[in-house]
Amino acid sequence: MSEKLFPRYALRNLRLALEDTPAVLIHGPRQCGKTTLAKMLGDSYDYVTFDDPDIRAFAKEDPIGFTAGLSDRTILDEVQYVPEIFSSLKRVIDQDRKSGRYVLTGSTNLMLLPTLSDSLAGRIEIQRLYPLAQCEIISKENNFLKRCYSNNLPKKTYKRLFDKLVEVVMAGGYPEPLKRRSAPRQKTWHLNYVNTIIQRDIKQVTSVREVNVMPMLMRRLANSTAQLLNANNIASGFKLGRKTVQSYIKILERMFLVDELKAWHANQNNRLIKTPKIHIGDTGIAAALMNINKELLLKDRTRLGHLVESFVYNELKREASWSGQFYEFYFYRDRDMVEVDLLIENDEGQYLGIEVKSGATISTNDLKGLKKVRNLLGPKFTMGVLLYDGERVLPFGDKLFAAPISVLWDND
Repeated sequence: MSEKLFPRYALRNLRLALEDTPAVLIHGPRQCGKTTLAKMLGDSYDYVTFDDPDIRAFAKEDPIGFTAGLSDRTILDEVQYVPEIFSSLKRVIDQDRKSGRYVLTGSTNLMLLPTLSDSLAGRIEIQRLYPLAQCEIISKENNFLKRCYSNNLPKKTYKRLFDKLVEVVMAGGYPEPLKRRSAPRQKTWHLNYVNTIIQRDIKQVTSVREVNVMPMLMRRLANSTAQLLNANNIASGFKLGRKTVQSYIKILERMFLVDELKAWHANQNNRLIKTPKIHIGDTGIAAALMNINKELLLKDRTRLGHLVESFVYNELKREASWSGQFYEFYFYRDRDMVEVDLLIENDEGQYLGIEVKSGATISTNDLKGLKKVRNLLGPKFTMGVLLYDGERVLPFGDKLFAAPISVLWDND
Protein backbone atom coordinates (compact mmCIF):
# COMPACT_ATOMS: atom_id res chain seq x y z
CA MET A 1 0.00 0.00 0.00
CA SER A 2 1.42 3.41 -0.98
CA GLU A 3 1.85 6.04 1.69
CA LYS A 4 -0.72 8.82 1.68
CA LEU A 5 0.74 12.16 0.61
CA PHE A 6 -0.14 15.45 2.23
CA PRO A 7 -1.78 17.90 -0.21
CA ARG A 8 0.46 20.79 -1.26
CA TYR A 9 -1.55 23.85 -2.19
CA ALA A 10 1.50 25.32 -3.92
CA LEU A 11 0.95 22.80 -6.74
CA ARG A 12 -1.65 25.02 -8.36
CA ASN A 13 0.79 27.95 -8.67
CA LEU A 14 3.54 25.64 -9.92
CA ARG A 15 1.36 24.36 -12.74
CA LEU A 16 0.29 27.89 -13.67
CA ALA A 17 3.90 29.06 -13.81
CA LEU A 18 4.94 26.18 -16.06
CA GLU A 19 2.26 27.19 -18.57
CA ASP A 20 4.10 30.40 -19.49
CA THR A 21 7.65 30.18 -18.06
CA PRO A 22 10.60 28.08 -19.34
CA ALA A 23 11.84 27.16 -15.84
CA VAL A 24 10.55 27.29 -12.28
CA LEU A 25 12.73 27.11 -9.18
CA ILE A 26 11.15 25.67 -6.03
CA HIS A 27 13.35 26.60 -3.11
CA GLY A 28 12.89 26.00 0.59
CA PRO A 29 14.44 24.03 3.45
CA ARG A 30 15.54 20.43 3.10
CA GLN A 31 12.83 17.85 3.77
CA CYS A 32 9.96 20.34 3.40
CA GLY A 33 8.57 18.49 0.36
CA LYS A 34 10.13 20.16 -2.70
CA THR A 35 10.89 16.92 -4.53
CA THR A 36 7.47 15.50 -3.66
CA LEU A 37 5.81 18.64 -5.00
CA ALA A 38 7.81 18.52 -8.24
CA LYS A 39 6.94 14.85 -8.76
CA MET A 40 3.25 15.68 -8.34
CA LEU A 41 3.52 17.07 -11.88
CA GLY A 42 3.43 13.46 -13.10
CA ASP A 43 5.53 11.08 -15.15
CA SER A 44 5.95 13.51 -18.06
CA TYR A 45 9.03 14.95 -16.28
CA ASP A 46 12.34 13.10 -16.05
CA TYR A 47 14.05 13.30 -12.66
CA VAL A 48 17.71 14.08 -11.96
CA THR A 49 19.12 14.67 -8.48
CA PHE A 50 22.44 16.30 -7.69
CA ASP A 51 22.49 14.50 -4.36
CA ASP A 52 23.95 11.71 -6.51
CA PRO A 53 27.75 12.32 -6.42
CA ASP A 54 28.33 10.84 -9.89
CA ILE A 55 25.71 13.06 -11.52
CA ARG A 56 27.02 16.05 -9.58
CA ALA A 57 30.58 15.40 -10.74
CA PHE A 58 29.51 15.08 -14.38
CA ALA A 59 27.52 18.33 -14.26
CA LYS A 60 30.41 20.21 -12.65
CA GLU A 61 33.04 18.92 -15.08
CA ASP A 62 30.99 19.28 -18.27
CA PRO A 63 27.99 21.57 -17.68
CA ILE A 64 27.47 22.16 -21.41
CA GLY A 65 27.43 18.44 -22.19
CA PHE A 66 25.23 17.74 -19.19
CA THR A 67 22.54 20.26 -20.07
CA ALA A 68 22.63 19.30 -23.75
CA GLY A 69 21.64 15.78 -22.75
CA LEU A 70 18.59 16.80 -20.73
CA SER A 71 15.11 16.02 -22.00
CA ASP A 72 12.71 18.88 -22.67
CA ARG A 73 10.86 18.24 -19.41
CA THR A 74 13.22 17.59 -16.53
CA ILE A 75 13.23 18.04 -12.75
CA LEU A 76 16.70 19.06 -11.50
CA ASP A 77 16.83 18.40 -7.77
CA GLU A 78 19.16 20.22 -5.29
CA VAL A 79 20.74 22.53 -7.87
CA GLN A 80 22.60 24.53 -5.20
CA TYR A 81 25.38 21.95 -5.53
CA VAL A 82 26.05 22.73 -9.20
CA PRO A 83 25.92 26.49 -9.89
CA GLU A 84 28.16 25.69 -12.86
CA ILE A 85 25.14 24.61 -14.92
CA PHE A 86 23.23 27.90 -14.68
CA SER A 87 24.92 29.59 -17.62
CA SER A 88 24.50 26.41 -19.69
CA LEU A 89 20.80 26.29 -18.81
CA LYS A 90 20.52 29.91 -19.93
CA ARG A 91 21.98 28.98 -23.31
CA VAL A 92 19.64 26.00 -23.74
CA ILE A 93 16.58 28.03 -22.72
CA ASP A 94 17.48 30.88 -25.06
CA GLN A 95 17.62 28.41 -27.94
CA ASP A 96 14.04 27.36 -27.21
CA ARG A 97 11.87 29.50 -24.92
CA LYS A 98 9.15 26.87 -24.74
CA SER A 99 7.27 26.94 -21.44
CA GLY A 100 7.52 24.29 -18.77
CA ARG A 101 10.92 22.85 -19.70
CA TYR A 102 12.63 22.65 -16.32
CA VAL A 103 11.68 22.43 -12.67
CA LEU A 104 14.61 23.17 -10.36
CA THR A 105 14.67 22.62 -6.62
CA GLY A 106 17.13 24.07 -4.13
CA SER A 107 17.62 23.89 -0.37
CA THR A 108 19.32 27.27 -0.11
CA ASN A 109 18.14 30.69 -1.18
CA LEU A 110 19.61 30.51 -4.65
CA MET A 111 18.66 34.06 -5.54
CA LEU A 112 21.57 35.13 -3.31
CA LEU A 113 23.94 33.40 -5.74
CA PRO A 114 25.09 35.87 -8.45
CA THR A 115 25.59 32.98 -10.89
CA LEU A 116 21.88 32.20 -10.81
CA SER A 117 20.43 35.69 -10.63
CA ASP A 118 22.67 36.84 -13.52
CA SER A 119 22.24 33.75 -15.70
CA LEU A 120 18.54 33.02 -15.41
CA ALA A 121 17.03 36.47 -14.77
CA GLY A 122 13.85 36.77 -16.82
CA ARG A 123 13.89 33.06 -17.65
CA ILE A 124 12.89 31.52 -14.36
CA GLU A 125 10.11 31.99 -11.80
CA ILE A 126 10.94 31.54 -8.13
CA GLN A 127 8.48 29.80 -5.81
CA ARG A 128 9.14 29.40 -2.10
CA LEU A 129 7.98 26.17 -0.46
CA TYR A 130 7.59 25.94 3.31
CA PRO A 131 7.01 22.98 5.61
CA LEU A 132 3.39 21.90 5.90
CA ALA A 133 0.76 24.30 7.19
CA GLN A 134 -1.86 22.92 9.55
CA CYS A 135 -4.51 23.10 6.84
CA GLU A 136 -2.35 20.86 4.62
CA ILE A 137 -1.84 18.42 7.50
CA ILE A 138 -5.63 18.07 7.89
CA SER A 139 -6.30 18.37 4.11
CA LYS A 140 -8.54 21.43 4.35
CA GLU A 141 -7.35 24.47 2.38
CA ASN A 142 -7.34 27.69 4.37
CA ASN A 143 -8.08 31.24 3.22
CA PHE A 144 -7.72 33.21 6.45
CA LEU A 145 -5.88 36.14 4.84
CA LYS A 146 -8.45 36.46 2.07
CA ARG A 147 -11.28 36.40 4.61
CA CYS A 148 -9.65 39.11 6.70
CA TYR A 149 -9.12 41.41 3.74
CA SER A 150 -12.75 40.77 2.75
CA ASN A 151 -14.01 41.47 6.30
CA ASN A 152 -15.47 37.99 6.38
CA LEU A 153 -14.26 36.13 9.45
CA PRO A 154 -16.27 32.93 10.11
CA LYS A 155 -18.87 33.20 12.87
CA LYS A 156 -18.85 29.53 13.93
CA THR A 157 -18.04 28.27 17.43
CA TYR A 158 -14.65 26.60 17.90
CA LYS A 159 -13.30 24.13 20.41
CA ARG A 160 -10.54 25.41 22.65
CA LEU A 161 -7.24 23.74 21.88
CA PHE A 162 -5.84 23.58 25.43
CA ASP A 163 -2.83 21.19 25.45
CA LYS A 164 -3.39 20.43 21.76
CA LEU A 165 -2.00 23.86 20.92
CA VAL A 166 1.32 22.96 22.56
CA GLU A 167 1.39 19.62 20.75
CA VAL A 168 0.77 21.26 17.36
CA VAL A 169 3.42 23.91 17.99
CA MET A 170 6.02 21.36 19.10
CA ALA A 171 5.32 19.01 16.18
CA GLY A 172 5.93 21.70 13.56
CA GLY A 173 5.29 21.17 9.86
CA TYR A 174 8.00 18.92 8.43
CA PRO A 175 6.37 15.81 6.93
CA GLU A 176 8.76 13.18 8.35
CA PRO A 177 8.47 13.91 12.09
CA LEU A 178 4.68 14.13 11.74
CA LYS A 179 4.74 10.41 10.94
CA ARG A 180 6.34 9.67 14.32
CA ARG A 181 3.99 8.81 17.16
CA SER A 182 5.73 10.40 20.14
CA ALA A 183 7.11 13.83 20.96
CA PRO A 184 10.56 12.44 21.92
CA ARG A 185 10.86 10.74 18.52
CA GLN A 186 9.84 13.98 16.79
CA LYS A 187 12.42 15.88 18.83
CA THR A 188 15.12 13.41 17.80
CA TRP A 189 14.28 13.99 14.13
CA HIS A 190 14.38 17.77 14.51
CA LEU A 191 17.76 17.74 16.26
CA ASN A 192 19.27 15.35 13.71
CA TYR A 193 17.88 17.51 10.93
CA VAL A 194 19.55 20.69 12.19
CA ASN A 195 22.83 18.81 12.72
CA THR A 196 22.70 17.46 9.16
CA ILE A 197 22.08 20.90 7.66
CA ILE A 198 25.02 22.34 9.60
CA GLN A 199 27.46 19.49 9.04
CA ARG A 200 26.64 18.85 5.39
CA ASP A 201 24.88 21.66 3.58
CA ILE A 202 26.49 24.65 5.29
CA LYS A 203 29.94 23.13 4.83
CA GLN A 204 29.30 22.35 1.17
CA VAL A 205 27.70 25.55 -0.04
CA THR A 206 29.27 28.23 2.18
CA SER A 207 32.74 29.24 3.35
CA VAL A 208 31.99 29.33 7.09
CA ARG A 209 35.17 28.74 9.07
CA GLU A 210 33.66 28.25 12.51
CA VAL A 211 31.03 25.61 11.68
CA ASN A 212 31.27 24.32 15.26
CA VAL A 213 29.68 27.59 16.41
CA MET A 214 26.51 27.01 14.40
CA PRO A 215 24.72 24.52 16.72
CA MET A 216 25.06 26.86 19.71
CA LEU A 217 24.04 29.82 17.57
CA MET A 218 20.90 27.99 16.46
CA ARG A 219 20.05 27.21 20.10
CA ARG A 220 20.45 30.86 21.07
CA LEU A 221 18.28 31.95 18.18
CA ALA A 222 15.64 29.36 19.10
CA ASN A 223 15.50 30.80 22.60
CA SER A 224 15.14 34.26 21.02
CA THR A 225 12.38 33.37 18.57
CA ALA A 226 9.68 36.06 18.20
CA GLN A 227 11.96 38.58 19.92
CA LEU A 228 14.07 41.50 18.75
CA LEU A 229 17.35 40.40 17.23
CA ASN A 230 20.17 41.49 19.52
CA ALA A 231 23.40 40.42 17.81
CA ASN A 232 25.54 41.80 20.63
CA ASN A 233 23.83 39.63 23.26
CA ILE A 234 23.93 36.57 21.03
CA ALA A 235 27.62 37.11 20.27
CA SER A 236 28.54 37.58 23.92
CA GLY A 237 28.98 33.85 24.48
CA PHE A 238 31.16 33.31 21.42
CA LYS A 239 34.70 34.33 20.59
CA LEU A 240 33.33 36.09 17.53
CA GLY A 241 32.46 39.68 16.75
CA ARG A 242 28.98 41.03 16.22
CA LYS A 243 29.46 41.36 12.45
CA THR A 244 30.61 37.76 12.16
CA VAL A 245 27.58 36.56 14.11
CA GLN A 246 25.33 38.66 11.89
CA SER A 247 26.90 37.09 8.80
CA TYR A 248 26.32 33.61 10.27
CA ILE A 249 22.68 34.45 10.95
CA LYS A 250 22.36 35.46 7.28
CA ILE A 251 23.73 32.04 6.31
CA LEU A 252 21.13 30.33 8.51
CA GLU A 253 18.51 32.51 6.87
CA ARG A 254 19.83 31.50 3.46
CA MET A 255 19.34 27.85 4.54
CA PHE A 256 15.73 28.71 5.52
CA LEU A 257 16.33 27.84 9.18
CA VAL A 258 15.56 31.35 10.46
CA ASP A 259 13.67 34.42 9.26
CA GLU A 260 14.34 38.05 10.02
CA LEU A 261 11.05 39.93 10.24
CA LYS A 262 11.41 43.59 9.35
CA ALA A 263 10.02 46.32 11.55
CA TRP A 264 7.45 48.56 9.90
CA HIS A 265 8.26 52.24 10.02
CA ALA A 266 7.01 55.35 8.28
CA ASN A 267 9.41 57.84 6.78
CA GLN A 268 10.78 60.35 9.27
CA ASN A 269 9.11 58.58 12.20
CA ASN A 270 11.87 58.37 14.79
CA ARG A 271 9.65 56.90 17.49
CA LEU A 272 9.43 53.51 15.81
CA ILE A 273 11.80 50.63 16.56
CA LYS A 274 13.67 49.52 13.43
CA THR A 275 15.50 46.46 14.81
CA PRO A 276 14.20 43.25 13.15
CA LYS A 277 12.67 40.30 14.97
CA ILE A 278 13.96 36.76 14.62
CA HIS A 279 11.67 33.80 13.93
CA ILE A 280 12.79 30.18 13.68
CA GLY A 281 11.41 28.81 10.41
CA ASP A 282 9.55 25.94 12.09
CA THR A 283 8.42 25.71 15.71
CA GLY A 284 9.13 21.98 15.87
CA ILE A 285 12.80 22.80 15.36
CA ALA A 286 12.61 25.72 17.79
CA ALA A 287 11.08 23.62 20.58
CA ALA A 288 13.63 20.83 20.08
CA LEU A 289 16.53 23.28 20.24
CA MET A 290 15.05 24.83 23.38
CA ASN A 291 15.20 21.33 24.93
CA ILE A 292 11.77 21.75 26.43
CA ASN A 293 8.91 19.26 26.71
CA LYS A 294 5.15 19.75 26.76
CA GLU A 295 4.82 19.82 30.55
CA LEU A 296 7.57 22.41 31.02
CA LEU A 297 6.24 24.55 28.19
CA LEU A 298 2.75 24.62 29.69
CA LYS A 299 4.27 26.05 32.88
CA ASP A 300 6.46 28.61 31.08
CA ARG A 301 3.91 31.01 29.60
CA THR A 302 6.54 33.42 28.30
CA ARG A 303 8.31 30.78 26.23
CA LEU A 304 4.99 29.36 25.09
CA GLY A 305 3.86 32.83 24.01
CA HIS A 306 6.98 33.29 21.88
CA LEU A 307 6.61 29.87 20.26
CA VAL A 308 2.92 30.43 19.50
CA GLU A 309 3.75 33.80 17.95
CA SER A 310 6.36 32.17 15.70
CA PHE A 311 3.87 29.41 14.90
CA VAL A 312 1.26 31.94 13.74
CA TYR A 313 3.88 33.82 11.73
CA ASN A 314 4.92 30.60 9.97
CA GLU A 315 1.32 29.55 9.32
CA LEU A 316 0.51 32.87 7.65
CA LYS A 317 3.72 32.90 5.60
CA ARG A 318 2.84 29.42 4.36
CA GLU A 319 -0.68 30.44 3.41
CA ALA A 320 0.57 33.58 1.68
CA SER A 321 3.01 31.53 -0.43
CA TRP A 322 0.26 29.68 -2.27
CA SER A 323 -2.45 32.36 -2.17
CA GLY A 324 -1.55 33.88 -5.52
CA GLN A 325 -1.49 37.31 -3.83
CA PHE A 326 1.40 39.51 -2.79
CA TYR A 327 1.83 40.08 0.95
CA GLU A 328 4.63 41.86 2.79
CA PHE A 329 5.16 40.95 6.45
CA TYR A 330 6.30 43.33 9.22
CA PHE A 331 5.87 43.86 12.92
CA TYR A 332 5.20 47.16 14.70
CA ARG A 333 6.83 48.47 17.86
CA ASP A 334 7.35 52.03 19.03
CA ARG A 335 9.50 53.51 21.78
CA ASP A 336 6.52 53.45 24.14
CA MET A 337 6.71 49.62 23.82
CA VAL A 338 3.37 49.45 22.03
CA GLU A 339 3.58 46.48 19.66
CA VAL A 340 1.65 44.51 17.05
CA ASP A 341 3.09 41.06 16.40
CA LEU A 342 2.37 41.09 12.66
CA LEU A 343 1.50 43.84 10.24
CA ILE A 344 0.70 42.45 6.79
CA GLU A 345 0.48 44.65 3.69
CA ASN A 346 -1.20 43.46 0.49
CA ASP A 347 -0.44 44.65 -3.05
CA GLU A 348 -3.05 47.40 -2.76
CA GLY A 349 -1.31 48.98 0.23
CA GLN A 350 -3.95 47.78 2.72
CA TYR A 351 -2.86 46.48 6.11
CA LEU A 352 -3.95 43.65 8.36
CA GLY A 353 -2.81 43.64 11.99
CA ILE A 354 -2.35 40.37 13.90
CA GLU A 355 -1.75 40.08 17.64
CA VAL A 356 -1.10 36.64 19.16
CA LYS A 357 -1.96 35.35 22.62
CA SER A 358 -1.49 31.76 23.74
CA GLY A 359 -4.14 31.90 26.48
CA ALA A 360 -7.94 31.98 26.48
CA THR A 361 -8.52 35.13 28.53
CA ILE A 362 -8.48 38.46 26.72
CA SER A 363 -9.02 42.06 27.71
CA THR A 364 -9.34 45.36 25.90
CA ASN A 365 -5.74 46.12 26.90
CA ASP A 366 -4.61 43.24 24.69
CA LEU A 367 -5.80 45.24 21.69
CA LYS A 368 -3.82 48.36 22.61
CA GLY A 369 -1.32 47.91 19.78
CA LEU A 370 -3.98 47.14 17.18
CA LYS A 371 -5.92 50.24 18.16
CA LYS A 372 -2.81 52.40 17.81
CA VAL A 373 -1.96 50.99 14.38
CA ARG A 374 -5.59 51.37 13.27
CA ASN A 375 -5.52 55.06 14.21
CA LEU A 376 -2.08 55.53 12.64
CA LEU A 377 -2.96 53.94 9.29
CA GLY A 378 -6.51 55.26 8.99
CA PRO A 379 -8.26 54.04 5.82
CA LYS A 380 -5.29 51.82 4.92
CA PHE A 381 -6.11 49.62 7.92
CA THR A 382 -8.46 46.80 6.90
CA MET A 383 -8.75 44.75 10.08
CA GLY A 384 -7.03 43.91 13.34
CA VAL A 385 -7.30 40.39 14.75
CA LEU A 386 -6.24 39.18 18.18
CA LEU A 387 -5.71 35.42 17.91
CA TYR A 388 -6.30 33.55 21.20
CA ASP A 389 -7.13 30.04 22.39
CA GLY A 390 -10.84 30.71 22.57
CA GLU A 391 -14.15 29.56 21.17
CA ARG A 392 -15.66 32.53 19.33
CA VAL A 393 -14.94 35.41 17.00
CA LEU A 394 -15.65 38.52 19.06
CA PRO A 395 -15.96 42.14 17.86
CA PHE A 396 -13.99 44.80 19.76
CA GLY A 397 -15.05 48.02 18.10
CA ASP A 398 -14.28 49.45 14.70
CA LYS A 399 -12.35 46.92 12.54
CA LEU A 400 -11.06 44.99 15.58
CA PHE A 401 -11.81 41.35 16.45
CA ALA A 402 -10.62 38.50 18.61
CA ALA A 403 -10.60 35.08 16.95
CA PRO A 404 -9.59 31.54 17.97
CA ILE A 405 -6.12 30.49 16.76
CA SER A 406 -7.70 27.48 15.06
CA VAL A 407 -9.40 29.87 12.61
CA LEU A 408 -6.07 29.63 10.75
CA TRP A 409 -6.93 26.10 9.60
CA ASP A 410 -10.60 25.55 10.49
CA ASN A 411 -12.61 28.29 8.80
CA ASP A 412 -15.67 26.60 7.26
